[in-house]
Amino acid sequence: MNTFNKNLGYQQRGLAMPIARTYLANVFSWMFLALGITAATSWLFAGSPNLMSILINPETGSMSIMGWIAMLAPFGLVIWMSAGFQRMSASTMVLVFIAYSVLMGISLSFIFLAYTGASIATTFLITSGMFGSMAILGYTTKTDLTKFGSIMIMGVFGIIIASVVNMFMGSSTLDLIISIGGVLVFTGLTAYDVQKLKRIGSQINTENDTTRKMTIMGALTLYLDFINLFLFLLRLFGNRK
Repeated sequence: MNTFNKNLGYQQRGLAMPIARTYLANVFSWMFLALGITAATSWLFAGSPNLMSILINPETGSMSIMGWIAMLAPFGLVIWMSAGFQRMSASTMVLVFIAYSVLMGISLSFIFLAYTGASIATTFLITSGMFGSMAILGYTTKTDLTKFGSIMIMGVFGIIIASVVNMFMGSSTLDLIISIGGVLVFTGLTAYDVQKLKRIGSQINTENDTTRKMTIMGALTLYLDFINLFLFLLRLFGNRK
């Protein structure tokens, strides 16, 4: 009863309740945790020949079955989390999100074989600066980014189609265009997604299982924006070994 009266008091005074004010902070906390898990896992695998031998056949140099699983499994987990939002409990979604972060770390360990450690670290710092700037822009701007976000989402599909086509063409020029387009699209999506999540948080009145699941899905959205921005920047500016 006291909790109900307190929440009612917030509403009567036209104030956002605590959960609405902290929703976005929780989203970013989960995103940063996932990035930390991914970075630690990637560093662990890349620095261990024994672990890398699980992913790459030492004799042929080609990717092993476990390597393909590590590469493809994250896509399946994203689909599972999105499709199973209504049926999945918040605790299950947290476990899946953590598993996803680990698998992404394993799959990203391959970049240490292609790029120098210094360029990876530099690109990560650049990504952090760009992501942070666009997140602040998305949070503070009064401009409605809905139409802009729709264009960026169409851009994602365009990048996917162009990437599939270039798998057969092998064009370095098209690869450069895709990389530049990817940086622009995911930079824009960062601002759009932060604004969208801010609006979602402003509409939350109470904390429950659904709210916690929405927090995880929001963290996944920003996590994907960061990772994709990082990878496209690495393709553009990374120094290959």
